[in-house]
Amino acid sequence: MFIRDEGRGTLLTDVPEFCTSEPRDNQECVTSLKTGGPNCGEPLSSDNIFFAVKTTKKYHKDRVPIVQKTVGKHAKHIVYYSETEDLSIPTENIGVPNTERGHCAKLEAIIKRSVADPRAADKPWLVILDDDTIMSVPRLQKLLACYDPKEPTLLGERYGYGLTGGFGYEYITGGGSMILSRSGIEALLSSECSCWEPDSPDDMWLGNCFRRLGVPLTHSSAFHQAKPNEYVPSLLAHQTPVSFHKHHDLDPLSVYEEYLS
Repeated sequence: MFIRDEGRGTLLTDVPEFCTSEPRDNQECVTSLKTGGPNCGEPLSSDNIFFAVKTTKKYHKDRVPIVQKTVGKHAKHIVYYSETEDLSIPTENIGVPNTERGHCAKLEAIIKRSVADPRAADKPWLVILDDDTIMSVPRLQKLLACYDPKEPTLLGERYGYGLTGGFGYEYITGGGSMILSRSGIEALLSSECSCWEPDSPDDMWLGNCFRRLGVPLTHSSAFHQAKPNEYVPSLLAHQTPVSFHKHHDLDPLSVYEEYLS
């Protein structure tokens, strides 16, 4: 927008030699694009990741089975948190009533549980995902190898609220999944940051807490708040996605096979 200046500025010229994909034999590229995601050595062991799935009784029978067939196939430590205990899954009662909109109280309870529960307390990473998040665990393990859990970290797809007005904050979108390091959890719980209301937007609340802590958020383009068909195909072609979000108007298992498996 600055360069074009509504047609009064400099027009841009496409130079095909600056290739935005891996070059083919008949291309004379002066640049190329490496795909396949980051390479920071051996992928993080699944022993080091605790997955917390936010769900509710309404979605126990349709959404949760999809998570079990995708994330659940690879996650060694995973718990499905609901307001209703269902032994057939199983889900665990997180002790917070379900709300129709934001799930701040549920998220706060899950984070506190991750410290008290011995199944989670010794894990360097906590991954919080919705019951309609579609995720590749192997790609996540590869990505997390690039980060140090001893640093306060909140990782995912970064959005912003009210930033142009100077009063806002950044946050990690809940649908793409919110990933907290053990150090980040300790910093959050040692602060006085608590939910505004039980049904406040959970991801926005968490982002605001980290702003108050002075901890910058870590953005990765591998996480996605929306479905694949809501992105420009050429954008996705240059990414190695880790997650997408929402099941409606598509087959989530097909999305997993096409984009994440």
